[in-house]
Amino acid sequence: MTESFVEPGAAIEKLPGTYRFTEGACWTKKGTLIFSDIPMSKIYEWDGKEMTVWREPSNNANGNTIDGEGNVWSCEHGSRSVVVYRDGVPTTVAKEFGGKKLNSPNDVAIHSSGRVLFTDPSYGIRPEQMEVDGKYVYELVPGGELKQLWKGRNQPNGLVFSPDGKRLYVADSEDGGIDIFEYSPGTIKHVKKFDSQGPDGVRVDVDGRVWAACGDGVNVYSAEGALLENIKFPEQPSNLCFGGEDGKTLFVTARKGVYSLRVRVVGVRPGF
Repeated sequence: MTESFVEPGAAIEKLPGTYRFTEGACWTKKGTLIFSDIPMSKIYEWDGKEMTVWREPSNNANGNTIDGEGNVWSCEHGSRSVVVYRDGVPTTVAKEFGGKKLNSPNDVAIHSSGRVLFTDPSYGIRPEQMEVDGKYVYELVPGGELKQLWKGRNQPNGLVFSPDGKRLYVADSEDGGIDIFEYSPGTIKHVKKFDSQGPDGVRVDVDGRVWAACGDGVNVYSAEGALLENIKFPEQPSNLCFGGEDGKTLFVTARKGVYSLRVRVVGVRPGF
């Protein structure tokens, strides 16, 4: 049997608070955790001792990430846009394509080239509110140009780059799988799809393994999609990130609670 990725003797710990639906876990360069409570339109911050509201209203923010300068990038259901917070001030960077409103930006990842990719499923809007012709993975080019990279299978959700930036993983919560692409700025080439039970948020560790928040817990996959371990949590996970000074603390948003667990491997922390 393969050794568990959980640190020996480690136990799942629940962070303070009860929420409506948590998402968008991200470790900041201040050494804090931020995460979204979508229906309450808040982004919270946890410094290891105190839980505070980082942003309210958040326009029903969902996924969050950090760039190399420490700025927070956030996908907002309420405004149907992607924003970046510089010095705490939000600036909208994407809200429409071809003169049509985006659906409901869900999760965001930043490539080492500076390209920003985000998914745009229809969660958060009614079918009659859709203006674009599908649910895409978009690429935002430095300077503001927005490109449709790939039309999702059903509801493209979490996405993450491999540690070397040469691969892109895109989870589809409704399709039940994670797609692997070869990526270079401006282009993607489909490699394969592997099965996964209702995958939502996805992250990678420094060795290239894929960690996914799924309907049956947090699943750890090889870079090629082989299931290596299933880690159960008290609630169904929605998203996750690695944090802590050493990158070995796994934070998991899971419906009404947020949890932490020490693991044996180092996770990739966006922006670091």
